Amino acid sequence: MLNLRLYMLQRLTAMLMAPLVLGHLAVMIYAVQGGLSAAEILGRTQGSILWFLFYGTFVVAVAVHGAIGLRTVAFEWAGLKGAALEVFMWVIGLGLFALGARAIWAVTFASGPGP
Repeated sequence: MLNLRLYMLQRLTAMLMAPLVLGHLAVMIYAVQGGLSAAEILGRTQGSILWFLFYGTFVVAVAVHGAIGLRTVAFEWAGLKGAALEVFMWVIGLGLFALGARAIWAVTFASGPGP
């Protein structure tokens, strides 16, 4: 039953990520074609709750999706089972979440070096 739940959760996160990926790509294309510098991009994202929510949702979905996918790979290819498999999945998921959360914080709320 756990495998079915994880399978369904991975499919749900994939459906959630699809429009987020398209949105991210659209924003990146706009930024590159517009010739925006990193400072200009940060000037637009700093303090924005909308960008925080957009990328926060993205990071949670990616962390869950990736951890479940790598759990399957670890089971099928490395033969991990039981508690080791579950610990592996949680470490990967929490690691992805921590890295993503740090990036989001840097882009939306952390202030850069002073003048």
